[in-house]
Amino acid sequence: MSHLVAIVGPTAVGKSKLAIRLAQIFDAEIVGADSRQVYRYLDIGTAKPSPEERALVPHHLIDVVDPDEDFSLALYQRMAYEAIENIQRRGKPAFLVGGSGLYVWSIIGGLRIPQVPPNPQFRRKLEERAAKEGGEVLHRELQEIDPASAQRIDPRNIRRLIRALEVSHLSDVPFTQLQRGEPPPFRALVVGLTTARQELYRRIDSRVDWMVEQGLVHEVEGLLSRGYGPDLPAMSGLGYKQIGLYLEGEMDLAQAVQRIKYETHRFARHQYAWFRPEDKRIHWFDIRNGVQEPICRLVGRFLSEGEVGSHR
Repeated sequence: MSHLVAIVGPTAVGKSKLAIRLAQIFDAEIVGADSRQVYRYLDIGTAKPSPEERALVPHHLIDVVDPDEDFSLALYQRMAYEAIENIQRRGKPAFLVGGSGLYVWSIIGGLRIPQVPPNPQFRRKLEERAAKEGGEVLHRELQEIDPASAQRIDPRNIRRLIRALEVSHLSDVPFTQLQRGEPPPFRALVVGLTTARQELYRRIDSRVDWMVEQGLVHEVEGLLSRGYGPDLPAMSGLGYKQIGLYLEGEMDLAQAVQRIKYETHRFARHQYAWFRPEDKRIHWFDIRNGVQEPICRLVGRFLSEGEVGSHR
């Protein structure tokens, strides 16, 4: 049976840099599990690996669609499985790396993605409700019919709330039930990186400042000039939405930067709904304690023996 190493955790905790170091040690390739890094031209605001880092280690599932192209969980799952199979066929370890919980567990758990086609009329109705009454209204409705999904979906993630409600209403089966599937034909070791909340917030704030210094405003200006409007799902991500508001004159730059930091703190807290500290499938490491050496030993044992509490 083949092996997959997943490196998960909240944003800005250091997953990508650790993954690159480990991939060099084990001659592995990285498969991204980030719902924003799949988009081309969204580089700085998604903390995408640099060209230099991607030259060190092959990366997959990064820069696969333009910002105005549709991208779904089902498409991600299919492309990720193909990438993993291709890597393993060449005799190399595959590392699944990212903080998009649904993406990660769709691969490790072999989720059966709901085969419910989009319903534009239903979606438009919910979008109008969200615009008038706020996302909390949709979130409360989802809590009533599918509490498990509601617990995992951020009330501000209107697009995902609408999809969960769409699937539940049009299939008469909760979104979470439709997602249950068969595990894939490989063992998975899940490594989680974490740290104290205030330290995580400090790392987030530092990264946001770095993004602005690196030209986040210019990146958003370039995307808008290419015709990628703020209504696109790709442009609703952290950083892009707030800088877009700044460029529209809705707030000054300092306010936009502070809003990015605040929303990213909130997003990081929400990621722990997908990667729970008490989840026995995840081998957790606090980055304050120096994690590379113990994780390297753990991954080495797993790749050679296929045990150490792997998830199957």
